[in-house]
Amino acid sequence: MASAFGHGAAALTISNIFKLKTKLSLGMVLLAVVCSILPDADVIAFKFGIPYESMWGHRGITHSFFFAAILSSLLAYFFSKSKREFWALNAFLFLTTSSHTLLDACTTGGLGVALFAPFDNSRYFLPWQVIKVSPLSLSSFFSSWGIKVLMSEFIWIGIPFLLSTIVLKLFKKTIR
Repeated sequence: MASAFGHGAAALTISNIFKLKTKLSLGMVLLAVVCSILPDADVIAFKFGIPYESMWGHRGITHSFFFAAILSSLLAYFFSKSKREFWALNAFLFLTTSSHTLLDACTTGGLGVALFAPFDNSRYFLPWQVIKVSPLSLSSFFSSWGIKVLMSEFIWIGIPFLLSTIVLKLFKKTIR
């Protein structure tokens, strides 16, 4: 998996893009960051003896587009005030949640991601496996392995985030 830092940076990038067309409160941006990290709550399955490769295991159903659609629809239902706002918020939260799935499919380890669970539990990687896989335990993260992960994420997630932020800020100034 990519780390929570990488997933959060992706959500912030998507938030910057959405801010061009839609007003987003700080609360919505924070909700997007939570949605981008939430799929990794499935690591609790290890505590219950659920195997990694199970649909209920790590990178299983919570990493699927189905999960992203259900989560974003529920949150949009509770937080939107109109039909138009529902669809905009739903799309925004779907993209931020799905960014987790896509980033994990770009990592160098694991069994892949169950993109289409619960309909298909096959695990997939994207053709570009460039992000170093993050350790699952917190203690392992604070090691040389964790530093390598952060460096990899800086290159593949951080730099694009910074560049897109700069370009979007320049673009906003030119359309005003």
